[in-house]
Amino acid sequence: MHKLSKGEYFGNHYHKNQFNDLLITDTAYTHAKVDWHYHENAYFTYLLQGKLFEENKKESYHLERGGLLFHNWQDAHHNIKPPEYTRGFHIEITTKWFELYQIKSFDFEGSLHLKNPLIREKINSIFFESKIKDTNTQLTIDMLLVDVFNTIKSDDQHFKNQTPTWVKTLKEILHSTPNIKTSLTSLAVLLDIHPVHLSREFPKYFKTTIGHYIRTQRMNKALLLIAENKLTMTEICYNCGFYDQSHFTTSLKKVYKQTPLKISKKIGNVNLLQF
Repeated sequence: MHKLSKGEYFGNHYHKNQFNDLLITDTAYTHAKVDWHYHENAYFTYLLQGKLFEENKKESYHLERGGLLFHNWQDAHHNIKPPEYTRGFHIEITTKWFELYQIKSFDFEGSLHLKNPLIREKINSIFFESKIKDTNTQLTIDMLLVDVFNTIKSDDQHFKNQTPTWVKTLKEILHSTPNIKTSLTSLAVLLDIHPVHLSREFPKYFKTTIGHYIRTQRMNKALLLIAENKLTMTEICYNCGFYDQSHFTTSLKKVYKQTPLKISKKIGNVNLLQF
């Protein structure tokens, strides 16, 4: 089985940035099929554009734009890419980084399909930070990544502690309909629980409010559409459920400290660029 060394992926690298014990790459995938292989280091794959099928020894994933996977080191898998342009963002993590921040990599065995929008928001922020690359970038990325692993571990503990059925159902609803427009009462009826119980218990399992959870999903979708660079900002605004462009711009600036146009210039589609 083929072993991929640090920074090696099947594609053309638009950006490859070294941050101490992290390596971050922005890659356009070029292979229609990749046979079974494994990587030297643990890493995240975040699909920015296109689609990708991936299978490991235990399960398989049909990833679309926004799909996020974590692979621990030496986790064997293979990939199939459809003909369309596909772009991925990778965060490769050495064992030294795990040791430095006292994170036990064996707590995250195998491959994980991560759907929590709060985790994706942090990965989006890391992606954006890797494009800025100033004196604070290393510190910011390290802090975000530590927070990502803490959130993954917290989610896993809730799952093992027999999470209520309504929590799992609500996750499925929210993840499948990121632009959902609903009320606390209607969600409670759908879940067959009392609205007060839903309001009180939601932060316990989701680590935020319902409103922020839904807004985060919209922001995640918006950043990916900006990176894709196929729609106008107005189209992205309404496609992601914002009620006007001013609200859209303010929301982006609050999270990423930049206007949509400046964000587009930093992370936009690399499909037409020469590698």
